[in-house]
Parts: sequence; C-alpha cells; structure tokens
Amino acid sequence: MTTSHASLPPSGGDPEDTPVLEETAAPAPRVEAAGKAAAITADALHAAAQRAKQDELATVAELAAQAAASGLDEDVVLGAAGVRPMRQLRPVPPLSRPPISPRTPPIPPRPVYDPFSARRRRAPEWLVSYTATLVVGDLVAAGLGVALALLLPLSGGMPGTQVVEVVVGCWALLLAALGGYAERRMGTGSDEYRRVVVAGLTAIALLSFAVHLLPAAGLERLLLVAAPVTTVVTLLSRNLNRRRMHSARRRGLMTKRVVVVGRDVAVADLARRLRRDAAAGLRVVGACVPRPGDSLVLADEGVPVLGGLDDVLWCLDEVGADAVVVSSASETAGQYLRDLAWRLEGTNIEVLVGPGLIEVSSNRLQVRPTTSLPLIQVQEPEFRGSRRLVKSLVDRTVAGVLLLLAAPGMIGIAIAVRMSSTGPAFFRHRRIGKRGREFDVLKFRSMVTDADDRIAELMAFNEGNGVQFKMRRDPRITGIGAFIRRYSLDELPQLINVLKGDMSLVGPRPHVTREVEQYGPDMHRRLLVKPGITGLWQVSGRSDLSWEETVELDVRYVENWSLGLDIAILWRTARAVLGSDGAY
Repeated sequence: MTTSHASLPPSGGDPEDTPVLEETAAPAPRVEAAGKAAAITADALHAAAQRAKQDELATVAELAAQAAASGLDEDVVLGAAGVRPMRQLRPVPPLSRPPISPRTPPIPPRPVYDPFSARRRRAPEWLVSYTATLVVGDLVAAGLGVALALLLPLSGGMPGTQVVEVVVGCWALLLAALGGYAERRMGTGSDEYRRVVVAGLTAIALLSFAVHLLPAAGLERLLLVAAPVTTVVTLLSRNLNRRRMHSARRRGLMTKRVVVVGRDVAVADLARRLRRDAAAGLRVVGACVPRPGDSLVLADEGVPVLGGLDDVLWCLDEVGADAVVVSSASETAGQYLRDLAWRLEGTNIEVLVGPGLIEVSSNRLQVRPTTSLPLIQVQEPEFRGSRRLVKSLVDRTVAGVLLLLAAPGMIGIAIAVRMSSTGPAFFRHRRIGKRGREFDVLKFRSMVTDADDRIAELMAFNEGNGVQFKMRRDPRITGIGAFIRRYSLDELPQLINVLKGDMSLVGPRPHVTREVEQYGPDMHRRLLVKPGITGLWQVSGRSDLSWEETVELDVRYVENWSLGLDIAILWRTARAVLGSDGAY
C-alpha cells in the first residue's frame, strides 16, 4: 500500500510552491540510483573544471605571447582581458599531518661543557724534564743523608738495606703528597721551600714514631742525621734548579705561552709587568680585547691583538697557548669568567685572574668564603708591633757586630780617602728619614769636596731616572772613590746610623729634600718606615732602574715587609755587590 503526504515548507516559503514528494515503502533502489547519478554528475563537473583550467592556461599563454610581441606590459594585457596573473594565485598549502609521538622518550642532549671529552694539552717537555730533575735531586739528597748517617760513628744499630731503600723512596713520595712537585710552586715564591721544610718535619715525626714502634730497626741514625741533612740538601738542590730555571727564562726558554684578556689599558699594563718579571715564566703571545680593530695601546707595547672577547677559545688554539690571564679592569663579568673556565675544563689550559691589587704580596691576601661568592681580604701592612721590635733589635745587633769586624778595613779606607784628595774621610749628607725626620747619613767621601756646588753645571749630563742625579763617568769622583763606590764600600759608615736608630739594614733608600719634594702620594708611604742601607730596588737593578720602577719597588717593600724578605734582600745584596751590578 502506497501512502503519500506533503513535506513541511522551508522557513519563509509558500506552502503552495512546495513540491509534493511521494515516499514509497521500499526506497532503497531509488536511493542507490540517486547516488550513482550524483557520482556521475561529480565526475562530469571535475572533467569540465579540468578543461576550463586548461583553456584558461592556454588563454593566459596566448595573451602573454601577444603582450611580448607588441611590447606591452603583461599585467596590463591580462588585466584588460579579465585574467588574473599566475603570480597572484595563492599557492595551495601543503598537507599537514599531526606529529607522531615516539614510543620511547628522546635521548637528552650532551652537556655543553664536557671536560671528559675535551682535547687535553700535553705538558710541555721542559716541565716534564724539570720535574724529573727535581725528583732525581730529591732522591740524591735522601741518599746523601742516609749515607752520612751510616758513615758517622754513632751508637746504636744499623738499619737494613731494605729499610734504607724504603726511606729514600718515601722521601720523594712525601714531597709529592705535600705538593712539592706542583708546577705553580716552581720558580717563584717561598712556598716551594716551605713545602720541603714541612716534609722534613713530617719525616722527623714519622721516624720518631717508628723508633718507638720498632726499637731494633736501627732508625735512630736516620732520625738524628738523615732527616735533617736530607732536608738541607734538598733545599740547596731546589735553589740550584731554580737558578737554572731563571737563567733559562731570561733567555726565553722554559716559559708558558699566555693570552691576556681584558681592556686595552689593563692588558697593556699586565703585559708590561709580566715582561718585566721574567722569572715568572709567563710569556704574553697575544691579547683579546673588546674592540680588536682599535688597540693602539697594545700596538705600542708590541702585543699582537688576536681577536675579541668572544674569540678567546679560537685564539688559544690558534697560538697554542698554555694559559689565559683575565685582567681585573675588563668588561668581562663573573658570568663570562665562569663560562670561560667551564669551556677550558679538561684542556690543561690554566685560567689566571689578575686581581688588580698593585704592590700586595700573596701573604697579605686571604680568601674569605661566603654563601654566595668568595671574597679576597687584604690584610694591613705592619708598621708596629712585636715583629717591628724584633727587626730593630736584629738591626742594631748585626750593625754592632759588623762594625767590630769591619773596623780594620774601615780604618784603611779612611786613610786612603784622606791621602787621595784633600778633605775629610767621611761625608755627611742631610737626608729624610722615617715620618719625614731629617738626619745626617754617613758615608766615606768618594767625591771632591765641592761636589754639591758643581751638580748644577753637570745636570745636562744626567743619566739618572729624572729625579735622581747619576753619571757613569762623573768627573767629581776621585780615584779611590770609584773603587769604593763600585763595591759599595763607601756605605759602610751607615752601620753607625743603624746603631743610632736612624736607619735600618734593609729599607727604602734615604732621599734628599729635593727628591722628597717630588714625591707623589704613593711615594710618601716609604716615609712610614726607616730607610735602609740596602733595599729591594738596590738588588733589582740599582742605578739602572727608572724612577717609576724605583717607586714601585720601594712601595712594594713597605707594604709587604717581613723578616724573611729582609733576609732574602741581604742575601741578594751580597751577590749584587760582588757582581757590582748597576753601581756607578
């Protein structure tokens, strides 16, 4: 049975205009036929679209050819024909697919700074050879100490051969454990010698314990003789090797290649100081500055500019540097320094930082840790206290003993001075002492009596440092005066000034009023201590130094004075006097 009904009109439509659709009870065959008809219609439309597209492309090609033949603009011709140019057609976006999530999590990337895979630099051959020489010297020193202990006729038993071999070998191992072979301690400073002394004391303590633990082993000889002798011989061996190293470094050997990083002025000052201190063994081969193309200061110093601050790693590889020094007055903040240190981990390239603390020794610097960053504490110099009292007592005692020993020679010099020229044997000259107090310094007269009156006419021939008057061939010097000045014998009467308390054995050189009037703020600090017969500048070049170098050395002594420094200066003074270095 067939049923028919009217469909609802669309919104806004007229019911009378709505066609009437009849629905049968079995609509499946009709639906299938309708689907096939729709498919056929879609295929026909697609084919028609393809033909239209081809016709359009042909039309565009023909119009473009006509525009080219007539010399007209192609866009104008196509626009007049109602055809849009091809370059204005929007490209079809590519088919996008959602990303496929991996079944396993990805491998995390390697760290940016990997010290384990870094290319490590080999130690320089001279360093390996020098370290081996130190080890052999220490073993020889231990062998000599043990041999002397066995040869001396002392009471007690004799240690066995195996015990002797173990003791000799343990001496080198003990020094290595205490850092006696660390490269940073070689060549400069007293830390190397201090490590040897600590090793000697440790050896004595260990042998003392072993004597009580093994009374039948015959270790008393090693305790009483071998340990002290080995320590002393090791110190002498280290000193000889250090002298050999310094001599080689003055010839440009046994040095490390260094690249300096920072601002131009700071880099130039640091390079100048490292060049002056040849014993440090740090040879500047280049610099990295913020503006590599504008470094006139470094050009005047002869320091080649290798690149900018971001080129440090490349520059280190390019010149084969062994260390990098970052100056304090640089544009490199803490983050830059930390990043540079990270990137150089595992490469065996040293990272050094110039703190910018001029004339401050390492003994006055202490690292004070905090929770955020380490701080450097600068201790005050000592101008009073027990150590100053000890210095004063030592000065007067040594001066009294030396006056007694040198009295016959001083009498002979006085007679020779009186016989060589007219005038007194001693020369008194007004000088400025501690805290600006004036005193008369005593010397053997080495010039004619009117030497001060003739200084004005000789000022044009001054070979000094601009403040102090010096002449290599001074016509005012007498015959005997040239001899006593060459070996500093003219200064022996200053022991009387030391005995009186006006001077010290070691200190800044006393200057005359004319020279003190030209002092700067830094030079006035030398008036905080007593002047000395000898000083740091005398053993560092004497008359051959410039005024700036003299000021720097005097201030360095005042700031970093110690009894050990005085002993070292007295030892170097004896060597300088015997070699007559810089004396005229």
